[in-house]
Amino acid sequence: MQVFVAGGTGVLGRRLVPRLVARGHQVTATTTSAAKLDLLRRLGADGVVMDGLDAMSVGEAVAKARPDVIVHQMTAISVAHAGKPDMKHMDRWFAGTNRLRTAGTDHLLAAAEATGVTGFVAQGYAAWNGLREGGWVKTEQDGLDPMTGTPAEPGMAALGHVEDAVGKAGGAVLRYGWFYGPGATEDLVEPVRKRQFPVVGSGAGHCSWVHLDDAASATVLAVEQQAHGVFNIVDDEPAPAAEWLPYLAASAGAKRPMRVPAWVARPLAGDVAVTMMTEGRGFSNAKAKRELGWQPSYPSWRHGFAKELA
Repeated sequence: MQVFVAGGTGVLGRRLVPRLVARGHQVTATTTSAAKLDLLRRLGADGVVMDGLDAMSVGEAVAKARPDVIVHQMTAISVAHAGKPDMKHMDRWFAGTNRLRTAGTDHLLAAAEATGVTGFVAQGYAAWNGLREGGWVKTEQDGLDPMTGTPAEPGMAALGHVEDAVGKAGGAVLRYGWFYGPGATEDLVEPVRKRQFPVVGSGAGHCSWVHLDDAASATVLAVEQQAHGVFNIVDDEPAPAAEWLPYLAASAGAKRPMRVPAWVARPLAGDVAVTMMTEGRGFSNAKAKRELGWQPSYPSWRHGFAKELA
């Protein structure tokens, strides 16, 4: 198939493009920087510079590529685009990504309709942001937490837009868990090594993880099967922060994380971080296994963290 990967030089795009090429697909992948075209060529793709927020740029790139499937992996959360991670001010940190998940999604869908593209796979998110009611583990039938009144509210609304718009167009949204792996792990462990990532309150809030290679393999399956609907792409072990965070620190050779009460953390880290650590809900991957035939090669973050940080 002809596959168009919007966002081919991101941490997931760099793992996804070579897998698609290895499966025999012809891949056109986008970047916002001409300096990264050589990288895309090395990955095996035809590279194109595209501005995901410019409808004309998107339309021209898709029309030239004439793909069978569009894969939407555009984000702007790297340090280069958004600065250092800042959960206290997620509305600012995710501002660019939120626009790519709203206007950028609409531009890609319009281009797909204009060129007769029938396959569409988009990036969603399912780590700690399940509805905070009932059990600790959520399925695709459960909505995402709107995080009303917090700095995460615009980001949750943008994710909701992706699911609604892509669903109406007959495409698939892959709710990836919290990424780790090449290009993502170091950013994750840096604050842990500096003891800037404590366990907050009870640490009972659950989170779901996924290795980048497993996220890529699930995406290939969704592309090849021209999947429809929403799928949680997470590992087999949703876990509370009180378990995964000390294990991550130990795997990185760092000191055990401190524990701080929620009332101390809230003014320093913000409401979103406290919610994640104390009330977050993880996700089940049963549907992806059943309907896509996906099996993660890292079924637990325990194995994945240890291997990545060995």
